[in-house]
Parts: sequence; structure tokens; C-alpha cells
Amino acid sequence: MVSNASALGRNGVHDWLLLRAAAMIMTLYVLYILGFVVMSGTLTYDIWRGFFASNFTKVFTLLTLFSILVHGWIGMWQVLTDYIKPVAVRLMLQLVVVVALAVYAIYGTVVVWGA
Repeated sequence: MVSNASALGRNGVHDWLLLRAAAMIMTLYVLYILGFVVMSGTLTYDIWRGFFASNFTKVFTLLTLFSILVHGWIGMWQVLTDYIKPVAVRLMLQLVVVVALAVYAIYGTVVVWGA
């Protein structure tokens, strides 16, 4: 079996499992946010700020962000691997995607845990 160093998982099954886990986390997060919006009645800035100030919401938000990034990387890797055949072009595009995802991860962490 050939393993690709730029793939996130060790093989296709591992990538598939990572995608499903990420999708479940994202679904649970959407339900969590929707549940809050439905249960809170009238939303004000103070209520919204208090909700996102809780450590559970911060951790869940970051977990969801990283799930989105994992989901995005695996999807982009599959698309680039399938449709971009010149290796140099594919690696350059993968580098662009990795840099963009790293920036999103850093900026998202700053936004969630910032002051």
C-alpha cells in the first residue's frame, strides 16, 4: 500500500473516519447554537457575549473550527490530487491551502480566546 505524505490520514479509511467525525462535531455545534438561540428568547449583546464567554462554548467553538479545517484540508487534498496532475503545481496549491488553513486556525484561536 502506498501512503501519501501530504494526506492527513494514513489511508482512505482513516480520512473517511476523520471526515465523519468532523461532520458530527460540526452538526453538534450547529444544534448547540440553534438550541441556545431558540431557548434564550430575545437575544441581546450581553446575552450573546455571556454565551461565548463560557469556557465550554470557547472550547466547542475551537473544536468545531479545527473540524472545519480538517474537513477542508481532506476535501482540498482529494480535489487537488484528482484534478491537478503536474506535481509541482499540485504541491504549490497544497502549500497555499495549508498556509490559508493555518492562518484561519491562528486567527480563529485569537478571536475565540482574545480579549
